[in-house]
Amino acid sequence: MKKYLVAFVFFLALHGIALSQSLSPIGIWTNQEKEARFEIYKCGDKLCGKITWLAEPNRNGKPKTDVNNPDKKMQDRPLIGLVFLQGFEYDEHNKWDDGTIYDPKSGKTYSSYMQMLDKNKIEVKGYIGISLIGRSQIWTRVQ
Repeated sequence: MKKYLVAFVFFLALHGIALSQSLSPIGIWTNQEKEARFEIYKCGDKLCGKITWLAEPNRNGKPKTDVNNPDKKMQDRPLIGLVFLQGFEYDEHNKWDDGTIYDPKSGKTYSSYMQMLDKNKIEVKGYIGISLIGRSQIWTRVQ
């Protein structure tokens, strides 16, 4: 009986490890409005993210650019391929923290965290100051 109990506990531990590994945010995601897709990937020992697809990629027949960026030198860079998530470090409980998120619609950068809700849903929150105040979105995994 003791052997079975030890084997069961070992199985649960392995299952927990496998489950936590399956909750990685690395992959392709879409926002709530389904107007864009983003790739979250490893950049060194942290996570970053870039825009890979836009439902409306062009404006006036040309690829959309970062026109709202306060730095005039960056206003000509294309939105597709734009790295807008940077510096996320694993914290605990499937949460990546201490990152930043850039909003090309406003041209502003916010502190940010990402937390896996399940293997196909992630909460992404941008905030100023403390994380209790800010805006969250739930993204859905595409791949």
